[in-house]
Amino acid sequence: MPIQMMGSSPFTVFVSKGHVFPFPVDLSSRVRNRDRPTRVRSIMLKPDDYFRDPDWKKRYQEEFEERFNLPHLKDVVPAEPRPTTFSLKSRGSRVLNGNCTCSNRSDFVDDDDRALLKVIKYSSRTSAGAECIDPACSWVEQWVHRAGPRKQIFFDPSTVKAAIVTCGGLCPGLNDVIRQIVFTLDIYGVSEIVGIPFGYRGFFDKDLQEIQLSRGLVQNINLAGGSFLGTSRGGGDVSSIVDSIQARGINMLFILGGNGTHAGANAIHDECWRRRLKVAVVCVPKTIDNDIPLMDKTFGFDTAVEEAQRAINSAYIEARSAYRGIGLVKLMGRSSGFIAMHASLSSGQVDICLIPEAPFKLDGPYGVLQHLEHLIRSKGSAVVCVAEGAGQDLIEKPDEKDASGNKILGDIGVHIQQKIKKHFKELGFPADVKYIDPTYMIRACRANASDAILCTVLGQNAVHGAFAGFSGITVGICNTHYVYLPITEVIASTRRVDPNSRMWHRCLTSTGQPDFE
Repeated sequence: MPIQMMGSSPFTVFVSKGHVFPFPVDLSSRVRNRDRPTRVRSIMLKPDDYFRDPDWKKRYQEEFEERFNLPHLKDVVPAEPRPTTFSLKSRGSRVLNGNCTCSNRSDFVDDDDRALLKVIKYSSRTSAGAECIDPACSWVEQWVHRAGPRKQIFFDPSTVKAAIVTCGGLCPGLNDVIRQIVFTLDIYGVSEIVGIPFGYRGFFDKDLQEIQLSRGLVQNINLAGGSFLGTSRGGGDVSSIVDSIQARGINMLFILGGNGTHAGANAIHDECWRRRLKVAVVCVPKTIDNDIPLMDKTFGFDTAVEEAQRAINSAYIEARSAYRGIGLVKLMGRSSGFIAMHASLSSGQVDICLIPEAPFKLDGPYGVLQHLEHLIRSKGSAVVCVAEGAGQDLIEKPDEKDASGNKILGDIGVHIQQKIKKHFKELGFPADVKYIDPTYMIRACRANASDAILCTVLGQNAVHGAFAGFSGITVGICNTHYVYLPITEVIASTRRVDPNSRMWHRCLTSTGQPDFE
């Protein structure tokens, strides 16, 4: 259904299941959702009389439940449930002093289990970070499906051929997820597990052969960074990929990737359903930028923040050790500044944090350069942390895209470095600028303890979701609980830092920086 977006330059978009898309998903072009306009909030899509209905909350919740209903194989192919083969293999009963210490443990999740997506009731639309559905900012329960093993499964493990593929850029934790998917498939009794090398390319490049995976082979791959299977950007034609899936006899496909990869996975899922194939397509969200909506965080983010603050600490030491020293660190974050914000908060050494969501200017009485001048005069040194996607309006950049459809960014770090040097030179007040870009060092790291746990649970739940018969889903963590979400919901927009959120306000309090607009 085409509608007109609000704004100075309206254009036609399409609304599907409550979401806004400027064009259909096309895996061959691989245009990333983060380059699309963000989802219009529900209140903008609802007519005025929607909230006049006294039963609008019930109606909204019913619509929400329909949107977040999980696609299931039995909707398109004959799929009869069978008792699960998954078992935690209890060591059995123990008897101490004549008393049995048996445990009546519940090992499975019920299909009707749900988790709350939002847990804060905002009293006003003016509350910091408020997300409101109606003009009165009413509390409306939003429930999503809980992840975990079910008592009934929809695949015979002896006939399953499972495939794992990693797409996009590197991210700490990829090997942890691969390892745990293999381990969990093994517990179910799946013996045929393969890895598709180098992303979607592995489906159509005749020079690339699938890799046979086993528990023994992947036992220690979590001890290293990178991807055991290799990864690449870009993808092929959806029909050709599904042809390859059919030819290989794959009926469970686990895809590790970010927003664009999820869009491709959804297209693969749709094509499998169009052909009425019994193939479960399940995603594990991977993005170091933490920019997938609805989830608390994605794997690799905690490790990225931890490693980023090491770079910030180095910049701080360089700045403090130099006469009029300025340490400048550029971190990842194409359209979302979560890494820069959290690394600045955790280090406690950053004086200026610049992110894509908070516009700034370098020159002028309220610009970054003037504040830097104040910092050098008052404390002798300063540390600046900038996300790679920040300030793109200030620099010239090529009108080109990479293999994933991402716009190629201008180097804001180098631009700011040059502007700082020029500014202080013109003042006759030279500054010693040390520039650090740790991007590839961070991406290649092994996952830290927090991410390793997250990856382990995500990998397990991905397998549980596939055996439960779900397809076209992704697994994530919402309010500390692991859940399943339809892929269509997480590709509808990009998660970004809300400049009105309490977390950004905390960062501003920590740095003490002024408003640079």
